[in-house]
Amino acid sequence: MLSRRQFLATTTAALAAPAVHAQTADPRDANLVDLPAGFAPARVNLQTEIASGEIHVVPDQYRLYWTLPDFQAIRYFVGVGRDRLYESGEFYVGAKKEYPSWTPTPDMIEREPDHYGQYEDGMPGGPTNPLGARALYLFQPDRGDTFLRIHGTHKPDTIGFDVSNGCARLVNAQIVDLYDRVPMDSRVVLHPKDIPNPIV
Repeated sequence: MLSRRQFLATTTAALAAPAVHAQTADPRDANLVDLPAGFAPARVNLQTEIASGEIHVVPDQYRLYWTLPDFQAIRYFVGVGRDRLYESGEFYVGAKKEYPSWTPTPDMIEREPDHYGQYEDGMPGGPTNPLGARALYLFQPDRGDTFLRIHGTHKPDTIGFDVSNGCARLVNAQIVDLYDRVPMDSRVVLHPKDIPNPIV
């Protein structure tokens, strides 16, 4: 599947930019698998000025941007929600967890009882947990927890695809990088599908 995603790496000149990485002290993070070098987090230039300190997910291009001052952002590659499960909108980071436990929602169990029913009591946190090494929990003022997450995965072959129940996923090594940058209450925009990239 990586070869299918390779077109993503060739559609932006910013891939040549130096990768940027945050530091982490958690020893469990030492052996997390990353994507090939071409898919490393990298600084890119924005086409319009966007407030710094925001997450923007562009689903059709499988990209997530953490915005910086001076028309710049850090770009990551992601997997996103399957078409009917992807939810666009504005959110904020209402919780952050390292190696979070995971429980499928009632809707997930109803849709795929054979797959998710066995986990109705939850799964302990760990690198192979569906939320991976880190998770950012997306909230809205009128709803509270939306049950949407930006989280890790140990399955690099799912990056660049519509694979999830609505969440955006990064490989574990890269969610660690992003997590360390993003403070609580940061604004998150999940852009609609089928629109041009509004970021770069």
